[in-house]
Amino acid sequence: MAFYEDISPKTVSLIRTAVEMGMYNTNHFFRVDKGFVAQTQDVVYGRLLPLNPDQKAAVERVIPLEVYPQVKHNKRGILSLARTDDPNSGGTSFSVLLGPAPHLDMQYTIFGEVTYGIETLDRLEGLETRTEGIFVMPLKRITIQSTYTYIATNDSNSGGGRSRELCSYVLEDLYYRYKSVVQDLQKFREGALP
Repeated sequence: MAFYEDISPKTVSLIRTAVEMGMYNTNHFFRVDKGFVAQTQDVVYGRLLPLNPDQKAAVERVIPLEVYPQVKHNKRGILSLARTDDPNSGGTSFSVLLGPAPHLDMQYTIFGEVTYGIETLDRLEGLETRTEGIFVMPLKRITIQSTYTYIATNDSNSGGGRSRELCSYVLEDLYYRYKSVVQDLQKFREGALP
């Protein structure tokens, strides 16, 4: 996915923080409505592992609606922030458009798009579903195992130095997150096993 930092800075900041802190790990897509959206559960309610105190503190804020007339829900792969009836109630639940949805324009914050792995959306749409109220939900849980971020660079004058620097930074971050997940899993095991 690529984020639209210039268009939705507050939303991108929250989602990036959630990804970098590993909050989507063990979360899931609770909704898969063919031709419309695949939606993640909010990390507070959707994870198999409990949030640690730092993660809880990071998602206590809500995000106001960030919309611009030129940014549209016009194609497959657009990322759109979920919210309640209050337009300024965005959290960590988001949708990936499975088709154009112009009725969402100016109602929901668009914060990015899928840039790689679009075929995964085809696989999601092929799953068996059931309808519960207004939601079309997969019969089996679609768990997000792990997430990560990286910074792309087009700096051709760096001789690879900048790329190595970014790679080292990303690896350090991933190692830190790995250690955090190991600790979370151990706490979960201790609470679940005799």
